[in-house]
Amino acid sequence: MNEPIVIVGAGLGGIRLAENLRNGGYDGDVVLLGQESHPPYDRPPLSKTVVTGDDERVDLKPSEFYADKNIDLRTGTRVVAVDPEAHTVTVVHDGETSAVSYGTLVLATGLVARRFPGTDADVRGIHVIRTIEDALALRADAASATRAAVIGAGFIGCEVAASLRKLELPVTLIEPAPTPLAVAVGATIGEMITRLHREADVDLRVGTGVDNLVVADGAVSGVELSDGSTVDADLVVVGIGGYPDLDYLDGSGLELAPREAGGGIACDGVGRAADDVYALGDAANWTDAHGDHKRVEHWNHVVDQAAIVASALLGHPITHQAVPYFWSDQYGLKIQMLGAPQNDDDVHVVDDDGRRFLAYYSRDGILTGVVGAGRVGKLMKTRPHLLTPTPIAALLGE
Repeated sequence: MNEPIVIVGAGLGGIRLAENLRNGGYDGDVVLLGQESHPPYDRPPLSKTVVTGDDERVDLKPSEFYADKNIDLRTGTRVVAVDPEAHTVTVVHDGETSAVSYGTLVLATGLVARRFPGTDADVRGIHVIRTIEDALALRADAASATRAAVIGAGFIGCEVAASLRKLELPVTLIEPAPTPLAVAVGATIGEMITRLHREADVDLRVGTGVDNLVVADGAVSGVELSDGSTVDADLVVVGIGGYPDLDYLDGSGLELAPREAGGGIACDGVGRAADDVYALGDAANWTDAHGDHKRVEHWNHVVDQAAIVASALLGHPITHQAVPYFWSDQYGLKIQMLGAPQNDDDVHVVDDDGRRFLAYYSRDGILTGVVGAGRVGKLMKTRPHLLTPTPIAALLGE
């Protein structure tokens, strides 16, 4: 294996990869390039404890970690081009452009938050959450806002709505699907998530989209919905997902996965995108066991991929049998899902006290997933059943 290993993207994936390489005995140069000026930090708290003010810093590692592990962390360094033939990346730092040579390159550049179409970035009161600056700006505006609207009831939107309600700000949550988190958990569980938001006095508008944002004197003042109504709001959070910003790969020759497969950097089953080039995390589209491309945007998925890429680079590739997992914290409850159920799977609610719940998903009589809220222990005990085909009847006691 050539050296150095250059990692583009100083987020969770980049940090875990660098750490795994060192823990695995790699003693060559490791260079970690981060576009932001901050040391690497954890993103899940941004929509929760950073917005509410419970956390000021969410660094992934203490400052001494990089020196102790001999990791060359270069913050404020933006990669603008990749040349696999020359084994270089072109970077801009403090306005100066230079080339960084690599033996192995790993791309872990994550996502960029989608903004509402046609909205100028300098309109006051409109926010997205992807960076710590985004979260701090939202928190600052929330302190003087009178009413908030959150566009999109996916993970970010639901978490932000819960955080703003904790700050006692009136919130309208807008979602074109029939329920919050409908794409992720389906309508049955989505109704249980609906319960949580309505109990917290969120004005939930489902089954309707957003046509336009009302702007007056350079600041947002409302949201026009597709059902003809208008929501007053001097604070608007756009939570409509993100996309891999891969313009820096133009001219590199690296293959991108088709949009219908999720887009992103096309990779094999261990993250290899080309000779001496790997990709992991939200911007990477790996080939699964069935030969299909798949891009996943969950925290644990990034951690798993970092372990797989590190093992490949260290010369002892691992086969990984991970159960897909995600979680979301809302209103003091941890909402979790194991497995990969589909929206038309059968849903079996096995525990529901009106707030906390546990449910199984099945297809053709076989368990495909488990979702729960406030049922951490019970949910995690089902993981072994998702590693092998398990009849749902066995779990339901039938």
